[in-house]
Amino acid sequence: MKNKYINLVEQSFDWPQDEFRVENGNLIFHDIPMMDIIAQYGTPLKLTYLPKISTQIQRAKRMFNVAMAKVDYKGTYNYCYCTKSSHFSFVLQEALRNDIYLETSSAFDFNIIDALAEEGLIKDDMHIVCNGFKKDIYIENIANKCNLGWKNIIPVLDNKKELDDLESLIKNECSIGIRIASEEEPKFEFYTSRLGIRYSDIIPFYKERIAKSKKFKLHMLHFFINTGIHDNAYYWNELSKCVNVYCDLKKINPDLDSLNIGGGFPIKSSLVQDYEYEYMTEEIISQIKNICTQRGVPEPNIYTEFGSFTVGESGATIYQILDVKQQNDRERWYMIDSSFMTTLPDIWGIKKRFILLPINKWDEQYQRVFLGGLTCDSEDYYNAEAHANAIFLPTVNGKEDKEPLYIGFFHTGAYQESISGYGGIQHCLIPAPKHVIIDKDENGEYFTKLFSKEQSYKSMLKILGY
Repeated sequence: MKNKYINLVEQSFDWPQDEFRVENGNLIFHDIPMMDIIAQYGTPLKLTYLPKISTQIQRAKRMFNVAMAKVDYKGTYNYCYCTKSSHFSFVLQEALRNDIYLETSSAFDFNIIDALAEEGLIKDDMHIVCNGFKKDIYIENIANKCNLGWKNIIPVLDNKKELDDLESLIKNECSIGIRIASEEEPKFEFYTSRLGIRYSDIIPFYKERIAKSKKFKLHMLHFFINTGIHDNAYYWNELSKCVNVYCDLKKINPDLDSLNIGGGFPIKSSLVQDYEYEYMTEEIISQIKNICTQRGVPEPNIYTEFGSFTVGESGATIYQILDVKQQNDRERWYMIDSSFMTTLPDIWGIKKRFILLPINKWDEQYQRVFLGGLTCDSEDYYNAEAHANAIFLPTVNGKEDKEPLYIGFFHTGAYQESISGYGGIQHCLIPAPKHVIIDKDENGEYFTKLFSKEQSYKSMLKILGY
């Protein structure tokens, strides 16, 4: 009778997969035995597999360049990394190896840019797209870079007043962009994005203000879809509206040459992979070219801003099952050695799902379980996967077992640390887990490096004023 956990996975998915396989009942992730990492560092544990970042960037570049070649697209493709997805130095250092641009969202991104420039990782010809609603200090940092001769800083206007703010501080000529206030998805809580300038205001604003400026040239039109790039009527409708506005602007503004299609590709949240990246890329490029051809306008250079797609699939979070609690006839709880609310806040904040797999005991029988975190909050749980309204894991008896069960949540590399407040105070004073970086040497052999230890009680007491 095939009732082992490995049998369940083999019957449910295409298995093994590119990054996952099993040897001797233990999980191998990118050819790395996860039990070896646990033996060396313990749990709870965050890890980042750096080579995946470069793989994702090169994958996107290849897909867009192939799509452009198929339709003889005349514009260029430009990959931007959204720093807000993960600001860690090792992420930026790995991403910048791939000849990319950066997209900022706050004033302090420029302090990171300064640090990267001091290390020689970026130069003053770097294209930097500046998005978001801009406080005074953000405007000042943009202006300082422009005045120092960084000619490829592109502030994207989120509102009309920002042009006045930039005008008062920037001394040199500067390329700018305009963000369109796109319509939100029909099921959203409001109709129009709070970010950007309304469709109907863009051309009058250009004619009245930007066209008369001797300092600013409008080179970029930017639109952002909150739900990301998906094959549905909503996305294609918003893309069409945006490209048509681009064509309208291009006919009165010859400087306009770039279209920024913000909102990124989704990442894999289940072993059931159903997103057709190549098809979506080719369809985006084809539709932009077709509309521009119909309107008699040269196709624009394309910028994308991929954050989660860049770094999300490089991350994993590993826990140990501390004990089992049978709360009634049907609800069996596996208690982890950390908290979902503090280490994977998207789980409770937006009910996001990640790939969940056991690290060991794949040859054991499986059972349906609920996962509980260490905090005393009733929201600190995980009870369903992306592909099923349930969780199945190898059977364990908790503290009675000689070897504990370890579980891993994969593709957790984007946003989790910044949302939870890395190194700060967490709910119930649950410490931030240790963080390990995994990389490959010139011979293709992996090696590990401890980036940060588990947060200590001393650091928490200091923050709290004790």
